[in-house]
Amino acid sequence: MRSFEYYTPTKVIFGKDTHLRIGEILKDYNCHKILIHYGGKSAVKSGLIDDIKKCLTDAGFDFVTLGGVVPNPRLSKVREGISLCRKENIDFILAVGGGSVIDSAKAIGYGVANPWTDVWNFFLKTEVPTACIPIGAIPTIAASGSEMSGSCVITNEDGWLKRGSTRSDLCRPKFTLMNPRLTYTLPEYQTESGCVDILMHTMERYFVNVETMEITDSISESLMQTVIYNARILLNEPGNYNARAEIMWAGSLSHNGLTGCGTGGGDWACHQLEHELGGMFDVTHGAGLSAIWGSWARYVYDANPERFAQFATNIFDIPCFADYESTALAGIEAMEDFFRSIHMPTNLRELGLDLTDEQIHELAFKCSFEDTRTIGVFKQLNMKDMEKIYMMAR
Repeated sequence: MRSFEYYTPTKVIFGKDTHLRIGEILKDYNCHKILIHYGGKSAVKSGLIDDIKKCLTDAGFDFVTLGGVVPNPRLSKVREGISLCRKENIDFILAVGGGSVIDSAKAIGYGVANPWTDVWNFFLKTEVPTACIPIGAIPTIAASGSEMSGSCVITNEDGWLKRGSTRSDLCRPKFTLMNPRLTYTLPEYQTESGCVDILMHTMERYFVNVETMEITDSISESLMQTVIYNARILLNEPGNYNARAEIMWAGSLSHNGLTGCGTGGGDWACHQLEHELGGMFDVTHGAGLSAIWGSWARYVYDANPERFAQFATNIFDIPCFADYESTALAGIEAMEDFFRSIHMPTNLRELGLDLTDEQIHELAFKCSFEDTRTIGVFKQLNMKDMEKIYMMAR
């Protein structure tokens, strides 16, 4: 077990209609002009943006809006937001939407607060941010956990590179107002993709090749079981408040650092592999993760089959066979069966991608930063390993 630091400064206000408290909450943050940042037309059509505008107006706040964030949020929108914030003297950003909106808000916050460099440098990791405009979040999708995390991911249209910033508490939202009812109208595909993303945030930290803490493992395993159970409920009962609430809270807990305590931080190879799929082909993040996970797992499990066997037994009640390898493989298959049961892809063809050898090589080339880095800690993967996993996933 490795030593760790754990700090989660985000204030959580959870429950029905909590978003309507935004005016009173913002009074605690000494802000004067707010950017309401959101995604597509659904936030407007549903009346959510109008509700928030009214709350801010009633509380005496000045504000401007910037919509148009898309999945796999774009650097061009971030730069548009930075210019708008500077022009309007914005001192607080309110992100209303899913992880893409919250990540875009964080990147805008970095760009405004660090005018001495271009914001993309923070994603290339050639520069380190020293400040961030404060962020608040009203999530409308349970998935990314960005409402409590210290990271964000942005896609640069120049080369279609999807990159994550350096993890930092600077960009952690000051608060998140979490109303499970705001997720009711999500299509099944988005709901279940979100459930996969939540699972993977836990699994990335769970599958490490070091001695871990029993309590951290137990928290992770409970989170995974909760998500699996409620993801199945939401297939048939999309308006089930309790299931929506369980999934929403699991999403935050899976990515606020709790499940990484004592694990060294996690593996993250699947996320790195998926980021290139998202950057090049604009696939939904959770679906991309489910499409790649089984191939990654079969490629790396032999580095520590006991860990995968523990997963199989504690998550899916698979009896531990005489050898860990058989149990490990049964657990991998059980997880893929779960993905299928919630209509998520388990390979790239099911994701809608029919990739050529050249495209697979390009994915691995980009993921390895042009063959200059390895990824993963459960089993270190070089560019050739990445190519093999993409091939297996075809």
